[in-house]
Amino acid sequence: MSSIVVTNAKVRTMDPARPVAEALAVRDGRVLAAGRAEEVLAAAGPGAEVIDAAGRTVLPGFIDPHNHLLSTAESLVSVDARYPRVGSVADLVAAIAAEAAITPAGQWIRAFGMDDAKYPESRPTMRQIDEATTEHPVIIYHVSGHQAVVNSAALAWRGITADVADPAGGAFLRDEGGRLTGMVLDSAMELLLPLAVDIGCHGPNFHTDLPAEQLLSWLTSAGEAYLSAGVTTVCDPQVSRRELKIYRAARAAGTLPVRTICMPLSHMLDDLTEIGLAGPFGDDWLRLGAMKFYADGTLLGGTALFSEPYGEHGQFTGSTYHSPEELTALVRRAAQAGWQVGIHTQGDLAMSYALDAIRAAVAVTGDDSRPRIEHCGHPTEAQVRDFAALGVIPVNQPNFLFDSGTDFVRRLGEKRGHRLQPMREEIDAGLRPVLSSDAFVSSLRPMETVANAVRRRTREGGPIGAEQAVTLDEALRAHTIDAAYAVRMEDRIGSLTPGKLADVVVLDHDVDTLDADGLAGVDAWLTMIDGRVVYRAG
Repeated sequence: MSSIVVTNAKVRTMDPARPVAEALAVRDGRVLAAGRAEEVLAAAGPGAEVIDAAGRTVLPGFIDPHNHLLSTAESLVSVDARYPRVGSVADLVAAIAAEAAITPAGQWIRAFGMDDAKYPESRPTMRQIDEATTEHPVIIYHVSGHQAVVNSAALAWRGITADVADPAGGAFLRDEGGRLTGMVLDSAMELLLPLAVDIGCHGPNFHTDLPAEQLLSWLTSAGEAYLSAGVTTVCDPQVSRRELKIYRAARAAGTLPVRTICMPLSHMLDDLTEIGLAGPFGDDWLRLGAMKFYADGTLLGGTALFSEPYGEHGQFTGSTYHSPEELTALVRRAAQAGWQVGIHTQGDLAMSYALDAIRAAVAVTGDDSRPRIEHCGHPTEAQVRDFAALGVIPVNQPNFLFDSGTDFVRRLGEKRGHRLQPMREEIDAGLRPVLSSDAFVSSLRPMETVANAVRRRTREGGPIGAEQAVTLDEALRAHTIDAAYAVRMEDRIGSLTPGKLADVVVLDHDVDTLDADGLAGVDAWLTMIDGRVVYRAG
């Protein structure tokens, strides 16, 4: 393979040995050199392809350590119910009705991204969704992914009636008369859809039973969105046999769009232990990483578990998927089997349960356990100190603060609302917090995530924990080399160090010239994986 040299660039290598450079050379899938233009061109030798970056920023390819790749691919071909496109129940009904008009009767209609906290009418109901259609079963996923609203046809299709019992870790909401409203929370989603797997009470179930050919096609099509944003590696934080089957098929066909690390969901622990399998396992394109567990639910959905209730009227008390003792036992067993662990945790009370489980894991696996806390919504100052002692990696998603920060402050109050995702405090404590998108829940574009970590403002323009803002350099590290550390691939990716895999993004701007709002609009001008150009802006 001939060399490629990127010149006239603002290269941020994320390599402390040479943090900045003006040119970069890659050859045979690896980084060859980074430095002054003349020395890099000399290292590349004659015949190299030269790309003039025209002063643009060059970075290691972005690593998204919490990104539901296959589910995001599904969401991209479903009804878009995200705010502000859909800002009311009336908008939602209209969007579903428009889809029903072009969908054969009896076929499922799915929508993603509903944010009912912003609706003037509050939560939609089954009867309102019935106004759009009763000839199609409809499911509309909440922006958190932890709940959904359905129409009467969806309940009838599954044979669910008013006397249905709430499953462990979930609930069917009812009105004052005991009638089902159509809103289902967390593990109750397990009972709604035609599902590919039964995950029990191990998390929300969005593993729908769809033809493999359809899923593979959607996954391939999603590549453009990822590569045009500069994403070269993702870690899917909730993988069942459904996702693994599709990722393996795409890997075999050469159509897996980005490097993919799989976090198997904890319902698979016994089966994987029985055959002696634990992560890291696989190759540089597809591998098993940590195992995923759930402590509590979602902030917006009211199922995050705090030591004090929250909500405008203190109506949200939160819930857990497992008792504290069960969670600790489950996580300890995973650690004994050799797994790195990642625990979805939002509220401070759930955080205490997660920390107890992590202590048990670290006692088994030792100093390089790298336990992850996914979302890491509201740790107390004492809990952040515990993170430092245990080597916890907080996996943050500051897009949530932009999208829903006003709602968080309203529901949690000023003190708790402004303390969400305390990334500044985590860095100052010596931790290596990472940035991620949680796509399909929020935008998959890394520079949007970086901007939200830097500016700490809400969509409405107000501050959301401004004292927890980080610098641009810190945010970029958190989405590259520190993210590589979180997925145990820092020896291969995450920095433009000679010998590492040549995953490179040339951004479409010099980011040093932009304010925080400008950063949010930045995408890729060119993206490489393994030293091959896989995307060029038109």
